[in-house]
Amino acid sequence: MESLQILALALGAAWASGINLYATVTLLGVLNMVGVVPLPDEMQILSNPLVLAAAATLFFVEFLADKIPAVDSLWDAIHTFIRIPAGALMAVGAADGFGGEVMGEDLETIAALVMGGTLAASSHLTKATSRAVINTSPEPFSNWFASFFEDFLAIGGVLLAVFNPLVFLGLLALFVLLAIWLVPKLWRVLRFLLSKLGIGSPPKEDIGAAIAPNGLVIRGRPAMGSNGGPPAKLDDQ
Repeated sequence: MESLQILALALGAAWASGINLYATVTLLGVLNMVGVVPLPDEMQILSNPLVLAAAATLFFVEFLADKIPAVDSLWDAIHTFIRIPAGALMAVGAADGFGGEVMGEDLETIAALVMGGTLAASSHLTKATSRAVINTSPEPFSNWFASFFEDFLAIGGVLLAVFNPLVFLGLLALFVLLAIWLVPKLWRVLRFLLSKLGIGSPPKEDIGAAIAPNGLVIRGRPAMGSNGGPPAKLDDQ
């Protein structure tokens, strides 16, 4: 594999693992098994029949769990401790394809761990916070749509990374910028919604600044006076 392909594979596998780890493992394992995409030596284990069977089974379980409101958020919370380190290890395995020719094996491993873990964390946190906000909606359709879209992103991202690495890397850069902008806003909205349920405290800043378009903030009603009308004005002295 060429250096650009290896880089895209490392970053793509880490990023997709943060969204759907089991779909990523299953897809890469199958592509390697049938000879479509030869993986580096450290990733050959993904084509092991036992690994493939376990990944495919867990992918099916996640496919169902991810469509159920509240269950999906619990699943995401548990997988915070699985997707991020797995994404880092996927990047390290892919970086084995460089063979130490770029920065030396030790530096390549460290760089892959940091970049892979960071990418997996960014995609996982974007997914988890957005789904938690969506789950506040009483209807299930937005949740289903988000789940199918995430499956499409993970699978499509891996395929794009291995078949058109340059385009994938460009889109990945846009995603990182979007995540940097979006995740803090989603977190503020989530804290605000949870505070309405009596869970935690609301964000200190005005929630309107996080969710209103073009910086437009909708203010609340003015305080009422003791007689039910507007508060009395003090006469100028």
